[in-house]
Amino acid sequence: MVLDCTFGGGGHSLQILKKYPDVKIIAIDQDKSVFEKAKSKFKGLEKRIDFKNRNFKDLDTEQKVDGIIFDLGLSSDQLENSGRGFSFMKDEPLFMTMKENPRPEDVTAYDIVNTWEEKNLADIIYGYGEERFSRRIARAIVDARQKAEIKTTFELVKIISDAVPAAYRRGHAKGRASRLHFATRTFQALRIAVNDELGALQTGLEKGFEVLKNGGRMAVISFHSLEDRIVKRFYQNKAKEKKVILINKKPITASEEEIKNNPRARSAKLRILSRR
Repeated sequence: MVLDCTFGGGGHSLQILKKYPDVKIIAIDQDKSVFEKAKSKFKGLEKRIDFKNRNFKDLDTEQKVDGIIFDLGLSSDQLENSGRGFSFMKDEPLFMTMKENPRPEDVTAYDIVNTWEEKNLADIIYGYGEERFSRRIARAIVDARQKAEIKTTFELVKIISDAVPAAYRRGHAKGRASRLHFATRTFQALRIAVNDELGALQTGLEKGFEVLKNGGRMAVISFHSLEDRIVKRFYQNKAKEKKVILINKKPITASEEEIKNNPRARSAKLRILSRR
C-alpha cells in the first residue's frame, strides 16, 4: 500500500500502479476537482486506488503503508486552469486557495492583501517568499488598496511591478541574471499563507511517519528552501533518534535534460528515508 499525499494530476499514482501490479494506493488531495479530472487516466485501475478529499495534514488512515510520497509542487492544471489566482500569468480573482469550494470563513489572498496590516504583509512576503523588497511591496499594496480594492492577479502584479526596482523587473539583481519573475516570491508567500502550507507539511510528515511500516520509504519532493528546510530537519531528527535510514543525505535534483523537458523541475529537491 502506498500513500500519495499530494495526488494533483495523478502522475505519481499512475506510474506506481503501472509499474507495480500488486500495489494499491490511497490518494489524498484537498482539491476535489483533481479527482474528477484525473479519472479517465485510471480506467481499469479504479479498484486499486482509493481517493480521499482532504488535506494531508488530516490523513487518518489506520492502515500501515509501505510507501509515502509528498510532491509539494502545484500541478500544471492548478496553475493554468483552476481560475483561483495561483499564476501571475493569468488575470484571475485573488483566491489562491487549494480548496475547490472555499467556505466564507476561509482566508483567501484577497483577504490578505486588502485587510492585513502593512507589517504583517511585509513579514509574510519576506518570511514565506524570501523577497528582499518585501517592505516596498507591502507599502505599495497598502497605498493601492486605499484607492480601490485589489481584486485580481494582474492588479497585484502591477502593484508589485511599480514597487520594485527596474533592474529587478527585468530579471537582474546586482548585475546577475535571475530566472524568477519579479512577482514569483510574493505570489508564493501569499499562497503559503492562505493554505498554511508549512504548518500542514510539518503535521503531514509526522502523521505520515506514524503509519509507515518498518522498512517502508517516505519520499518528499520540495520546490523552495522553506519546505526543504522542514523536510531536512524532520529527516535529520528521525535519523538522530535512530528511527530511519537516510537513503540520500543530500537531496536528489533534476538533470539538465529533465530541466530542459520540464523547466519547473529546476528547483525540485527529492529526499528519501526508510523507516527502521
